[in-house]
Amino acid sequence: MKVIIAEKPSVARDIAKVFGATTKREGYIEGKGYTFTWAFGHLLQLAPPQEYGFYGWNVQNLPMLPSKFKLSVRKTKTKDGVVDDPAARKQLDVIRTLFDEATEIIVATDAGREGELIFRYIYYHLKCKKPFKRLWISSQTDAAIKDGFRNLKPGTDYDTLFYSAHCRSQSDWLVGMNATQALSLASGNRAVLSLGRVQTPTLAMICARYLENKNFVPEIYYQVAIQPDKDGITFRAICDRRFKTKEEAEVVLSKVEDVASGFPDGGLILRVEAKPRKEPPPLLHDLSSLQQEGNKKKGFTADQTLALLQNLYESKLVTYPRTGSRYIGDDVFATVPDLISKFEDHKDFGKQAQLLKGAKLSKKSVNAKKVTDHHAILPTGEKPNYLTPDQQAIYDMVAGRMLEAFHQDCIKEITRIVVQSGEKFNASGTVISTPGWRAVFNDADEDKKDEENVSLPKVVKDERLPIRQKAVLEKQTKPKPLYNEASLLKALETAGKDIDDEELREAMKESGLGTPATRAAIIETLIKRAYISREKKNLVPTTTGLSVYEVVKSQRIAQAELTGSWEKRLEEIRGGASVTAFREEINAYTREITGELLKAGIPLKTS
Repeated sequence: MKVIIAEKPSVARDIAKVFGATTKREGYIEGKGYTFTWAFGHLLQLAPPQEYGFYGWNVQNLPMLPSKFKLSVRKTKTKDGVVDDPAARKQLDVIRTLFDEATEIIVATDAGREGELIFRYIYYHLKCKKPFKRLWISSQTDAAIKDGFRNLKPGTDYDTLFYSAHCRSQSDWLVGMNATQALSLASGNRAVLSLGRVQTPTLAMICARYLENKNFVPEIYYQVAIQPDKDGITFRAICDRRFKTKEEAEVVLSKVEDVASGFPDGGLILRVEAKPRKEPPPLLHDLSSLQQEGNKKKGFTADQTLALLQNLYESKLVTYPRTGSRYIGDDVFATVPDLISKFEDHKDFGKQAQLLKGAKLSKKSVNAKKVTDHHAILPTGEKPNYLTPDQQAIYDMVAGRMLEAFHQDCIKEITRIVVQSGEKFNASGTVISTPGWRAVFNDADEDKKDEENVSLPKVVKDERLPIRQKAVLEKQTKPKPLYNEASLLKALETAGKDIDDEELREAMKESGLGTPATRAAIIETLIKRAYISREKKNLVPTTTGLSVYEVVKSQRIAQAELTGSWEKRLEEIRGGASVTAFREEINAYTREITGELLKAGIPLKTS
């Protein structure tokens, strides 16, 4: 008997349906010579400290560095305390029986780091020795499942993926357990003050931005603006100097030869530059970029977007959601024209899908070397039957981005005019001549909202124009905005560095904080622990969060770049880097941060 194990019941049912298996049993489905069973996510976890002999919270126990980690059945809280989850234990017994009877085991948990960890923990906990094969697919369509089973991989091909996942799990345990106990004991606070490998530097980023914003003292400055006129069309030009006082600005203003002062031809055109600029299409979505768009356009939290996307994946409408790649390979690119054709009758995208039919498609998102475990998120081409408004919104973001990514460049004409009237004044404007990919959502360029003019009249060098109005403008400097979920997710990709360039951010991803699959959970954990809260769209720290930040802000556990480097190391383990060396570094790091926190000893205020 061949046993297929999936990550959750719904996926097992879908796979069983493809095979035509319909007989339902307690904890599994069988038929056609196969048995289909499932986990409920993580049935097992690394054992808690007491299982290694570290009883109670005691400074003498710290740092806790187990020589070998044990596995423990998932726990649940009851009136009698924390006990093994009975549902998890029951399902493990079912899996044990099926594995004992199996002639072959096929792993069909999610094809990624966590999916591999879920299966391996079950496999090793049950002391199973039987060889297993791996189903590795990027979508849940019937065709993808059938193709995947025709191309099963040896389980050993994914050993390094498991090593990376196991090292991540161990490092989170070591840092989280030790740092939490150290800070709680040192502070003398009865409350548990949780710290974590990724959680704490994320909190530090939010707190630092909040305090920078709160303590920002705006500076007043002045600008001088004029409105030249060309054949009845006025436009705004700004003096290229800023002034600290209004008096300085008014001196410049007084030199402007405007119509009201009796100068009908008061501005001399010194220079006119009109340059076309090609704006290439954006990359396809990965989970993080889709979460950012979901937050900007619909106000969805990162967790909501992930849940909606996971539902679309399980409904066979989109490809694997937890991907960190925004690229596809040439093999997938070959299927794109057919995918695009599926949207020719779409109420919003039909015109652009038809326009791309037979056109030369952009290959900006095509690079097999940049595809990680899974390629970028794409629609599968399956027709949705019914979607809720929120599901539809996310589905349209995926489908629309596909059309954008393979569309033509957007061609703009950027015009800059320099006018002299006393001082030099600059005017700029942008006109889209060929919308290209921007026609999909009919988007304006959000990054150019500060352009002073939508368009500019045709003028030539040495031409003189009347100046209809002039004014002194009072402005003030602004702080960096508070983090919202979109801007925080963007910052986590680059360990807090402000990088706007799309492709440079992509290059930084291996050193980012967390992964696309875990960042939503980090934000929700900080909220659950009352370290941060949502205020409208912003993420702001609570009193407790700020108090914890004050203790840890100068310590290694709060350093985003350092923590980001661990993510890069975990990826290197995927490529065969030493597991032993990583564990030794994590142990040394744990000793250091535990010592730092125990020395802190600062009483904390909690909200």
